[in-house]
Amino acid sequence: MFSGSYVALITPFRDGEIDEVALRHLVNWHIKSGTHGLVPMGTTGESSTVSRQEHQRVVEVVVEETAGRIPVIAGAGSNNPIEALEYARHAESVGADGVLCVAGYYNRPSQEGLYQHFKLIHDQTDIPIIIYNIPPRAVVDILPTTMARLAKLARVVGVKDATMDLSRIAQERLLIDKPFSFFSGDDMTAVGYNAMGGVGCISVTANVLPALCAELQVSAQAGDMRRALEVQDILTPVHQALFSEPSPGGVKYAASLLGLCLEDVRLPILPVSAESKATVKQVLARWL
Repeated sequence: MFSGSYVALITPFRDGEIDEVALRHLVNWHIKSGTHGLVPMGTTGESSTVSRQEHQRVVEVVVEETAGRIPVIAGAGSNNPIEALEYARHAESVGADGVLCVAGYYNRPSQEGLYQHFKLIHDQTDIPIIIYNIPPRAVVDILPTTMARLAKLARVVGVKDATMDLSRIAQERLLIDKPFSFFSGDDMTAVGYNAMGGVGCISVTANVLPALCAELQVSAQAGDMRRALEVQDILTPVHQALFSEPSPGGVKYAASLLGLCLEDVRLPILPVSAESKATVKQVLARWL
C-alpha cells in the first residue's frame, strides 16, 4: 500500500514555460526532506492549465529524477475518460508507480457513470489507481457504496479523500474489505483522518514544509497522536495562510521565499496579494 506524506507537487514555471531545473531540484529536495511520495500533475500542479505535452513532460521528469527512490503517483485526471486513459497509459509507460484519477467534473455523471469512468481506465491499463474524490471542485461526489464497488477492481488501491467529511472514511472502511490506501486530501483534517483509519495525506503544505508533514504522518502511524497534534498545531497557521487566496498562488509564493522556484502561476490563478504575501512570510519566518 501507498502511505505516508505525499506532496501534491507544484509545477515551477519560468518565462511561461515549465522550469525543469527547478522541478528536478524540487524532487531531490523532497526526497532529502523525508517526503514519502510525489504526486505531480494534480490540482496543485496546475494540471488544468498545462498542455498535454507539458503534462506528460512533467510526469517524465519527476519519474526520471526520482529514479525509484520513492513512489510517484502521476495525476491522470480529466472529465474526458479518453484523455484520462491517455494520461494513465503515458504514466505507466514512463514508469510511474500509480495514477491519481479524478471524478468527472463539469459532466456531472451519475454514480454509475462515475464507476464506468474509472473502470474504463482500470480495464485498459495495468497501473495502480488512486481515486480522487473532491466534490468542491468536481461538483459530483463519489458515494461510499460507489467507492466500495470501485475497490473491488483489482488495481483500484486507494482514495484521496478531499470531501472534508471525516465520517466518510468510517463508512468506506466498513464497506471495503481489502488493504486500501486511505489518503486525506485536506491538510487541515489530516490528523483526524488518520485517527479514523487513514494512512497518509496528499498534502499541499508539504511543498514547503515536507519534513514536518512527514513527521506528522510518521507519528500518527506510530500511534503517537500527541506528537501528531503538536505538529499539526505548528502547521495549522501555515495551512491557513497558503489557502488565503486560490491555490496554488500561496504555496508558490511560499516556495519562492524558500528559493525553490519562482512564484509564477497560470491564469486564471493569480499571484497572491501583498497582504497575503505578508501573512505567508510571517508564518514561515522561523524557516526562512
